[in-house]
Amino acid sequence: MTVIPEDLTAAGWTIEADGKAIAKTFRFKGFRAAIAWMVQGAFEAEEIDHHPEWRNVYNRVEVRLTSHDTGGLTDRDIDLAQRLEALSR
Repeated sequence: MTVIPEDLTAAGWTIEADGKAIAKTFRFKGFRAAIAWMVQGAFEAEEIDHHPEWRNVYNRVEVRLTSHDTGGLTDRDIDLAQRLEALSR
């Protein structure tokens, strides 16, 4: 079972009740900033061949990470979460 590192929980990432995914809502100054972050995140995701479930509404991006091929949370989800977190700083 993959555990969320403390740095991610401190940053607001939560594990879903079934333990199969982690999620966080990011907030930005506006739509442009949110979309720019998503584009950067897309490049990070592509680099590690792991793609998020995400949704954008104006200045918010809701992210859910799970590994569909394994049916649950893996180290790839943690890696992508840390990369997305770094981009948000």
